[in-house]
Amino acid sequence: MKLGYNTNGLAHHEPIQALNLLCEIGYQSVAITIDHAWLAPTSRHRDEQLEQIRDCLTTHQLRSVIESGARFLLDPHRKHHPTLVDPDNSLSRKRIDYLKYCIDTAVELGSDCVSLWSGQQLAGVDDQETLDTLGKNLKEILQYAEAKQIDIGFEPEPEMFIDTMQSFDRLLEWVDSPRLKLTLDIGHLFCMGELPIVDFIQRWKDRIVNIHIEDMLAGIHEHLMFGEGQIHFPPILLSLREIDYQGGLHVELSRHSHNAVLIARQSYDFLNKVIKELPPLTEN
Repeated sequence: MKLGYNTNGLAHHEPIQALNLLCEIGYQSVAITIDHAWLAPTSRHRDEQLEQIRDCLTTHQLRSVIESGARFLLDPHRKHHPTLVDPDNSLSRKRIDYLKYCIDTAVELGSDCVSLWSGQQLAGVDDQETLDTLGKNLKEILQYAEAKQIDIGFEPEPEMFIDTMQSFDRLLEWVDSPRLKLTLDIGHLFCMGELPIVDFIQRWKDRIVNIHIEDMLAGIHEHLMFGEGQIHFPPILLSLREIDYQGGLHVELSRHSHNAVLIARQSYDFLNKVIKELPPLTEN
């Protein structure tokens, strides 16, 4: 596994500045959240910025994934809208086109995957209609990903329609693809009571393409600095090593940008220490 950091926790840093900082600390991967300052589709300087970021990733030998969860990028009035479960086709089309843009960007940067989520179920829309809408729209995204040869890391997210691994399992009955993988958020599993976490890692090991990690309290969806929540991390990191997970282990602390340098360093030191202190794997 490669320690990484999500750029949504570096909102006050210029992109190249942020990548250099992560490299200085020791991170080997970066989860690039496409946002107003990071490769925005409407930016006049997008192509120039992409070339700079690509060169920086190459120079520092940083792996990357593309994250699509910017808060007000598509709608300045509503956070995370529109989504893949919006029954208004003209609105969900904006999300589909944006995700295709994310896929194109991942190809250009040589990223491991594009991470996405379902969106919140709308009031007055029942479960079956929401599932049908999500399935239809997700199939289009997956067809595009298959053509571009990019994996999709689907992330179950608290408060969204697909909020748990159980609901993700149900989604797979409607839509599946060799490119439909899993973004597994350790804090989300703990928050939603999907325990023990190591069991979910072992069960879904063949789908996992991206990991988000942070501390959290049971039943409260708030991303916390390590040590401020209730998660016991050594068994989790040992399990990831046991399945030979080779991707990024991305710290996701999007509300900590005001203290990003200290938080990024402390997060790296915490996780690196836990990994170094893991017992050696036993041979069968």
